[in-house]
Amino acid sequence: MNFLEIVLIWGYNGGMEKEYRLDFELVPDACWGTNLRSCLTRAQWDKVRRDAYARAEGRCMICGKSTEKLDAHERWSYDEEHMVQKLEDVLAVCKACHMTIHIGRTQLIGKENMAAAHFCKVNGCSYADYIKRLGEATETHARRCALLGEWSLDLSWLKRFT
Repeated sequence: MNFLEIVLIWGYNGGMEKEYRLDFELVPDACWGTNLRSCLTRAQWDKVRRDAYARAEGRCMICGKSTEKLDAHERWSYDEEHMVQKLEDVLAVCKACHMTIHIGRTQLIGKENMAAAHFCKVNGCSYADYIKRLGEATETHARRCALLGEWSLDLSWLKRFT
């Protein structure tokens, strides 16, 4: 196999770290079940998700697909040193992006091939890039799961609704 064939099959980005529009968000096991729907009243959650839908204007906020049916996705960051799970945003996303973001669940229900294809399409990358990025996300997930202690919750992003 020559270099061009390798590049076409495996992908090449010049050794640069690739940034992905659509990425995996593997929640540490200790944070499972921590979501806005469990922290807010139904009326409060409706206000937050409707805000995301309004900002999206009928398009997935990740891939840009125009659709009448959007899911509200909570985007979290994790401060591993201080063990803080921080709400960064609530995005309106299409079903395909949402399933790709939550790849662990998607694998469990047997739809990983669909998610892999969508990941590659949205990010303009190869299947090898998908596998590499999934491995990196899995390593990050394992590191966060191994941390001792309890994660605290930072919902300061919600101040915009008061």
